[in-house]
Amino acid sequence: EDGVFIGPGVKIATEGHPEEPEKRHSLITAPIVIRRNAWIGAGAIILPGVTIGENAIVAAGAVVKKDVADNTIVAGIPARYIRHINT
Repeated sequence: EDGVFIGPGVKIATEGHPEEPEKRHSLITAPIVIRRNAWIGAGAIILPGVTIGENAIVAAGAVVKKDVADNTIVAGIPARYIRHINT
């Protein structure tokens, strides 16, 4: 959506592979949604099916495998809630 900041080296991965060895050659896809005014720090990785909330901040290097709520900051591997952003 509008006003999104995406730092250098960010990976937005809408596809993955099944765990089962005999099925790994196929793809599993899921959309990624990045809401208005979100900020994704350098080198972050956003995995399939994730929504980044409005005004949210994803810290540099974070690996996001779950939705990020509006007006929150997440960081780490896997990304975890750090704090709320006062708007």
